[in-house]
Amino acid sequence: MIPFSPPYISEKVVAEVVDSLNSGWITTGPKVKLLEEEISNYLDIPNVLCVNSWTSGAIMILRWLGLQEGDEVIIPAYTYSATALAVMHAGGTPVMVDSGDDFNMDMGKVQQAITKRTKAIIPVDFAGYPCDYERLNHIITKKEVVDLFEPTSEVQKTLGRILNLSDAAHSLGGIFGHKAVGHKADISIFSLHAVKNITTAEGGAIAINMPAPFSNDGLYDSLRMMTLNCQTKDAFSKSQGGQWRYDITGLGMKINLPDVNAAIGLAQIREYSQLLKRRKEIFQQYLNRFSKMDWAIVPPMEADGIVSSCHLFALRIKDIKEDQRDRMIDEITKLGVSVNVHFIPLPLLSYFKTLGYSINDYPTAHKNYISEISLPIYPQLTDDQVELILDSVCTSYKNVTRSLSKIAG
Repeated sequence: MIPFSPPYISEKVVAEVVDSLNSGWITTGPKVKLLEEEISNYLDIPNVLCVNSWTSGAIMILRWLGLQEGDEVIIPAYTYSATALAVMHAGGTPVMVDSGDDFNMDMGKVQQAITKRTKAIIPVDFAGYPCDYERLNHIITKKEVVDLFEPTSEVQKTLGRILNLSDAAHSLGGIFGHKAVGHKADISIFSLHAVKNITTAEGGAIAINMPAPFSNDGLYDSLRMMTLNCQTKDAFSKSQGGQWRYDITGLGMKINLPDVNAAIGLAQIREYSQLLKRRKEIFQQYLNRFSKMDWAIVPPMEADGIVSSCHLFALRIKDIKEDQRDRMIDEITKLGVSVNVHFIPLPLLSYFKTLGYSINDYPTAHKNYISEISLPIYPQLTDDQVELILDSVCTSYKNVTRSLSKIAG
């Protein structure tokens, strides 16, 4: 069985982790700082803060923003649950909008969802393909939108508009406007979860890009303290001789990334140019085959200064029903290939149904979902394995459609 998304663990990764274990220091310390510097250099964004997950990072940023009960945050209906749950854990209300044909948030519907209670918008770079940040920034800086904005915290008053908080969980390595993802949002949060392009087993990285008069250096320092219960010294600093005294300056969280986890990502990001190159080669192999199939809808990879990180290959099957898609997945699995579906739209999940969200309000998200199959795409795949995956998908489509023809006959 070809697995769907195993982590990339090379000898260099193992050596970096062993080095951390042998150092006698395994929680937040020098390797976390080195990982932040590597990601910062890769993105060309000076301030990057690592945390223990995308979700905890998003909750922290929304709390820093001063989200209060009744405040709204616009998100896509087509995303993983963490996007919505972070808003709710921070005290706000998620307002969902439909997807476009590229899976990303339909920017044409965003302004319609904005009210005086809107405090942030969280666009999601689905599968690693960046959303239209230029259009989103145009919307949130329109005079009528700015005039509608009613701040409920000092941070919001200073910003004076809706926060652009990018859910870049999939898009480390993506490009927008010929720059790394992170330059067109106020704050971007990348996931370093086990299945992501770069992993720390569990983890996240926050790229801070706030406009003046915010000090991004100062914000990094204050958020770093917030990840450690707002303690004025981290454990590594306290461990140095005579440095035991500390203070607690606010209501913080405990969401720091340990060094032993950072070591995995540190080794990987140093190899990332080659890892990303291989992902793109596999993505292109999929495009080459499926672009010739009249039943296949291929995902976007590159257009007008936008480049995908190739985190997922989200294939859609034209004019297929959900049960037929599911039968295809069963057939592909029998042929020795593990595939997945990204994502079940939030309004189809039981919890969000109880909150009153209905999939009928998000027809494009639903249409994308019922026809989507995510194929394996990771640097360890050989060309022979890629061919097997391609053949398995094509064979499964023929088998399912052939059986349907027999039934119809």
